[in-house]
Amino acid sequence: MDPRRRVPRTDAVLADPRLAAAIGRLGRPVVKDAVARAQQRVRQGEIDPEDVADEALAELPHHATSLRRVINMTGVLLHTNLGRAPLSPAAVEAVAVAAGATDVEFDLATGARARRGRGAAEALARAVPAAEAVHVVNNNAAALVLAATALAAGREIVISRGELVEIGDGFRIPDLLVSTGARLREVGTTNRTNLDDYRRVIGPETGFVLKVHPSNFRVEGFTGAVGVAELTGLGVPVVVDIGSGLLDRDPLLPEEPDAASVLRAGAGLVTASGDKLLGGPQAGLLLGRRDLVERLRRHPLARALRVDKLTLAALEATLRGPEPPVRQALHADPIILGERAEALAKAMCQAGVDAAAVPAEATVGGGGAPGVCLPSVAVSLPERLAVPLRRGEPPVVGRVEGGRLLLDLRAVPPDRDGEVLDAVLEAALKTALKTARKASGR
Repeated sequence: MDPRRRVPRTDAVLADPRLAAAIGRLGRPVVKDAVARAQQRVRQGEIDPEDVADEALAELPHHATSLRRVINMTGVLLHTNLGRAPLSPAAVEAVAVAAGATDVEFDLATGARARRGRGAAEALARAVPAAEAVHVVNNNAAALVLAATALAAGREIVISRGELVEIGDGFRIPDLLVSTGARLREVGTTNRTNLDDYRRVIGPETGFVLKVHPSNFRVEGFTGAVGVAELTGLGVPVVVDIGSGLLDRDPLLPEEPDAASVLRAGAGLVTASGDKLLGGPQAGLLLGRRDLVERLRRHPLARALRVDKLTLAALEATLRGPEPPVRQALHADPIILGERAEALAKAMCQAGVDAAAVPAEATVGGGGAPGVCLPSVAVSLPERLAVPLRRGEPPVVGRVEGGRLLLDLRAVPPDRDGEVLDAVLEAALKTALKTARKASGR
């Protein structure tokens, strides 16, 4: 072997102070693998031996997790594939506090065991005074499973045929409920269900009546449904899955059910998501009558569905802290969005990028507020920039419409506009260089 191509020893490369620091941040196996790949490039004659440390450093991930922080410019505020609601700074700080040893289930004053997650429970109860009691599990599907298991295993759950929904990725509410050992008693038709349909089937075998908000679709035309207040007179508990986690009414979303209103209408139990319109971490919220919530909380399955300390911390901070990002995005001023888009497009054009600010329509997403369009503004770019932007750092994800890439600003905090500009300019430069190389035949 050419002496100039002699591969440096692994231990010698790992002794580089920069790599030693990376080991403390990412772990030895990750750094060692990067060094091994750089050494292999020396053997193949691609780099010089003295460049091994630099090459290894260049390819190391920024974080120990493979997850990457993404700028969501799709125009979908609660994009399930992008993790739904981003946490507020207060919630992020709370997660960091909870990462070590905490008093999650310990009373520091008495030294005795305490109720787990009492702070989050108190914050949730304060946010929805209409609830006599509350409990938290790991997602809304888990909340529904716990309710079905504790209240209706071996018995019947009465539900309208128009509410037998699929909640995503092939999971369906009927399959979820039947898996608990409960039997479904379907009433009415796809488009119309009346009170007599329910009344005719209520009996000793009825565990509860379930209403499911069809949060990801709308049925229009010749339709009919029974309200919660009417169902409460049937003599059995009424459980309502409101889905998106709106705790109180929002004038911007007049048709979206909220926990407070549903409970005041007489529901015995409400289930909801924590990572949608509430703007917190993934969690299943259970709110309602004290006797029902306590039956669920003390059921053996509740142990398997409980949330960890990080979720409890983030949920409490979301409920007690400042307005979370999803609420800010939901109520963003279209005029300000337009000003931001114009400024971004102008800066991009000055750098030679084909960009323009254009009107757009955003949506809530995450199964919330179907049919509600939120006026927004996007930066329109050539479609060819979509892939390099997704592969950049940080990745920027937009949507393609009419042969153009639209970067919608609704879900993007103003303090990230600079990152967006830098990402677009870098993607445009890489694309131009790639096109030039192809044209020169290299």
